[in-house]
Amino acid sequence: MSVEITSIEALKLWHDVHLDVVRDGDTDLTARQMAILLTIYLDPPPHTVRGLAKKLNVTKPVITRALDTMGKAGLVTRRRDEADKRNVIIQRTVGGSLYLDRLSDQIIARARATGA
Repeated sequence: MSVEITSIEALKLWHDVHLDVVRDGDTDLTARQMAILLTIYLDPPPHTVRGLAKKLNVTKPVITRALDTMGKAGLVTRRRDEADKRNVIIQRTVGGSLYLDRLSDQIIARARATGA
């Protein structure tokens, strides 16, 4: 599937989706948190703090702080890796899946409304 839109249309779509997220009162994630969440849900597991830090080129504390926020919102959970206690495994949740389903619906609706 190929979609042709101008730079202005792309930015308008991005803006409108962000406005929807802010206005709907649901969890409002930073760009970094969203990148981490999408990596967890779009890339095949397992996901670890160390692996996410390496993939996103940030420190482990950055990942940990983001996971704290997303954990409080019910978007992900964490557990110790039983095989290697040094690793923390990040797991998807039903709440996280539903959050991303709503977000994708908002993106599709906005794209259709703008003719993208």
